[in-house]
Amino acid sequence: MAVKIIIKRIVPENKAEALKPLLQRLRNLAMQQPGYISGETFKRIDRPGESLVVSTWQSMDDWRKWVLAEERRGTQEKIDHLLGEMTEYEIYAYD
Repeated sequence: MAVKIIIKRIVPENKAEALKPLLQRLRNLAMQQPGYISGETFKRIDRPGESLVVSTWQSMDDWRKWVLAEERRGTQEKIDHLLGEMTEYEIYAYD
């Protein structure tokens, strides 16, 4: 069963440029993973700096393997360090 992963981030204006290559690296790596279907990134209009990523995976197992992948964890740690907080994920399944 396909799952949707929701990732929300608050990106201070002074950190946006430093964050771009890290997010691009994550996206490029994710696209190569088994089970990856798609990803979309949105910027909130009424709250500058707030973004939302919606990632779709074929299964919860595929997502879990990606979350635990060493190559992803290293980049994710850099993102969390830059933003000063841990990234939170919300996982949804189709009903």
